Amino acid sequence: MDLRPTPETALGAYLRSRRAKLDPAALGFSSERRRTPGLRREEVAQRANISPTWYTWLEQGRGGAPSADVLDRIARALMLTDVEREHLFLLGLGRAPEVRYRKQEGVTPRLQRVLDALDPVPALFRTAIWDVVAWNRGARVMLTDFGALPPKERNLLRYIFLDPRTREVQQDWESVARFVVGAFRVDAARAGAAADVEPLVDELCRLSPEFRAMWRDNDVRALGEHVKEISHPVLGSLAFENSIFAVDGRPDLSLIIYNPATAADLEKIRSLIQASEP
Repeated sequence: MDLRPTPETALGAYLRSRRAKLDPAALGFSSERRRTPGLRREEVAQRANISPTWYTWLEQGRGGAPSADVLDRIARALMLTDVEREHLFLLGLGRAPEVRYRKQEGVTPRLQRVLDALDPVPALFRTAIWDVVAWNRGARVMLTDFGALPPKERNLLRYIFLDPRTREVQQDWESVARFVVGAFRVDAARAGAAADVEPLVDELCRLSPEFRAMWRDNDVRALGEHVKEISHPVLGSLAFENSIFAVDGRPDLSLIIYNPATAADLEKIRSLIQASEP
């Protein structure tokens, strides 16, 4: 007899375990006459605005595959963390949920220490709409001093289209800009952040004819790993291997590392950092 759990029974067991951890009184339900801890099934269904019968079937492993919308409602009803919500989707649908954009929150000291440990390799954390929320010294000397900018202007799309210095350092600015616009469109759509990017897009369309034309082309690109070549005003020509990483526990963030392609380029950046600091 095969005793290994099926995806349906694993989902049901997980739902029961999360339901048992909730305090009925804290959520407005009576705590009297309960044989087991936590909420009742019909209470979870009520909070999720789904049929109690359907929710019961899910816990019993006979409800079939739920939709992403149903899982999202259940996640909110059970007050799941981002990590717990992701696990719920993996059990229920076999895939992670789509990234949920959240307003700019910055990073924890732990994540900032990750950036600092990468110095002098330029690295930064950005949101789904490409707001830069943390950076290290390498990024400051090779890209721009984000700390000197108002928070609203710490955006990579703004940097590409509104900072004239980017045109000077990019060896083929138009190709880079077109590539960036296509990748940005994908990231914003994947995160469900269309409403949040609208003011930025409107402003860039007004201030940059190039952006307006590229945005209207509706091209999409996958950013992925690629090599980036720049002509730095002090260091001359440098090449970087760009890599983007997801951040565990922060699905709204990405870590971007601009790894110098040669040891000589790395030493150039290290020297520039030392020369720029007292």
